[in-house]
Amino acid sequence: MSTPEPKEFLRKLFQAAFDAANPDLCVPANLPPPPKGRTIVVGAGKAAASMALAVEKNWSGELSGLVVTRYGHGAPCQRIEVVEASHPVPDAAGQQAAKRILEKVQGLTEDDLVIALISGGGSALLSAPAEGLTLEDKQAVNRALLASGAAIQEMNCVRKHLSSMKGGRLAQAAFPARVFTLVISDVPGDDPAVVASGPTVPDTTTREDALAIIRRNNIEVPAAVMAWLAKPESETPKAGDPRLARCETRVISTAQASLLAAAEVARAHGVTPLVLGDMIEGESADAGKVLAGIAKACAINGTPVEPPCVLLSGGETTVTLGPIKPGQKPRGGRNSEFLLSLAIALDGMKGIHAVSGDTDGIDGSEDNAGALVTDDTLARARAAGIDARHMLDVHDAYGFFAGTGDLIVTGPTLTNVNDFRAIYVEKKV
Repeated sequence: MSTPEPKEFLRKLFQAAFDAANPDLCVPANLPPPPKGRTIVVGAGKAAASMALAVEKNWSGELSGLVVTRYGHGAPCQRIEVVEASHPVPDAAGQQAAKRILEKVQGLTEDDLVIALISGGGSALLSAPAEGLTLEDKQAVNRALLASGAAIQEMNCVRKHLSSMKGGRLAQAAFPARVFTLVISDVPGDDPAVVASGPTVPDTTTREDALAIIRRNNIEVPAAVMAWLAKPESETPKAGDPRLARCETRVISTAQASLLAAAEVARAHGVTPLVLGDMIEGESADAGKVLAGIAKACAINGTPVEPPCVLLSGGETTVTLGPIKPGQKPRGGRNSEFLLSLAIALDGMKGIHAVSGDTDGIDGSEDNAGALVTDDTLARARAAGIDARHMLDVHDAYGFFAGTGDLIVTGPTLTNVNDFRAIYVEKKV
């Protein structure tokens, strides 16, 4: 099969990554057998509603429950209630939904089954503050964590210890019922304890870890938060807790699976894929420079792989904003910032093109999933009077790619295995 035009080829790879994480494909084969008693479905995350719909389509027995997802990410469930709430900063709708989920899993018996549907974004959506904390306290901490550049593992460590549900507490509340958790992973390493802050999984972090993260990242938090973390009651349940003994967890979709699916599409078009892994973290702009260097080496030296080739990677990079200058309006997310840095580093080198996007369909806080870079991106930007380096300095990658017409807008995809990046190096003529 001949290789299509670069933009079309990159969009095909991106679509393959989405398709591999489709709940309609990965949920049915992993459902448990029906219990003697009741089946209660609960869940949280950007894929929670579509996962719930997949359960409904493939479950013949009695079923009820509630899941919470991000605004605009709902699905037309009939037996499982779907609530939409705010992400990434929690709101009252998420707080109320979390309270109702806790109520639904209480008073169950050993004959009952709780199916927990967990995906990325669930941590902010399950906004049930711990004792003595308010929603405003959690909102302040979430905003500070997001702006600090802290890694997702660090953010979720803090969130777990400020919650009445996360870090295994939801499973505690459901005891003695059996808890069967299906996870669509959006985190590097696919640790279920990290995805959505692990509401049904024993926690390996401690309140001392949470305090250390707050101090190391110079995060200002409300006094009530520090007071709560000073109490032994703020500690999360650990492995060996008897109330978690009847829990089983399956990770059913991952970033690595999406990368491998894209690799198969590349091979079908005669392009050699090189999967760099699904654990790339760090600053988005730095990752752009590093991957640009690898792409250049392929184009010039044929190492580590001969063109035509495509470099595939996933994970979750970060954007550290720092102090916002007067008149500055950061726009975009980690994928568009990665691409802008990549484009600057490539400096118009012929035959290298790229796509990067969030598989949930939303990169940061704007309406795009990501964007595309071609070998004439910088030239087109200059012709339109857009200064690429300035736009990177002020963190306005969204504005840059809106100006070049290279944004990718998919709308919510109803799944989430985090970021997908593909850098296509054409064969030299």
